[in-house]
Amino acid sequence: MPYKFTFDLSKIPRFFFTEIAKVGYQLSVHKKVGKTTQDIIKKFKIDETTGLDLSDTVVVVQDLINMQARNVIEREKFVKTQRRALFLPHCSRKYMDNRCQAVFDSTRPSYVCAHCSPDCLVNKSVRLAEKKGYDVYILPGGSCVPKILKSKHYDGVVGVACGEELRLGGEVSKGMDIAGQSVPLIKNGCANTVFNIETLLKIL
Repeated sequence: MPYKFTFDLSKIPRFFFTEIAKVGYQLSVHKKVGKTTQDIIKKFKIDETTGLDLSDTVVVVQDLINMQARNVIEREKFVKTQRRALFLPHCSRKYMDNRCQAVFDSTRPSYVCAHCSPDCLVNKSVRLAEKKGYDVYILPGGSCVPKILKSKHYDGVVGVACGEELRLGGEVSKGMDIAGQSVPLIKNGCANTVFNIETLLKIL
């Protein structure tokens, strides 16, 4: 279930994400960090830049920190995995209409990328992941994840989604003893969502 609000962090300085990663690492090691979510929000003026209510901003930033902490905790286990999958959100496709030639396969359940737009974020990600031996799923929603995980027996998964869906997906994979890594959306919504492909490549 995605957030009930939209956000766009794509215009936030890159240093913000470095700070999030640092605090996430500290949280994974010490379980408690001195720097609070509110400190980060104030430092980078996240609520002012995004136009979000402070309470919504706190939710987004806290989810990003927790996601980074989980990535650090699970990384060693993930690196040792052999059979991996990448879950991408279909809303990151360049086009959400018939200009996108991806076909939905209900047996997977996933869209199958037709590689029709070279500058499509999903197309680029599919190519990167498949070169590294990943099975790739372009999902219409997070509810497809448990079905895929139960039938395919992966030992490592990478998920790209908003923080709330990553948290829920993390609970599912942890319950099935699957090592997970996450890449957050930096712009959410129903279409034209955005994630950082360099972050994805690093995680893969």
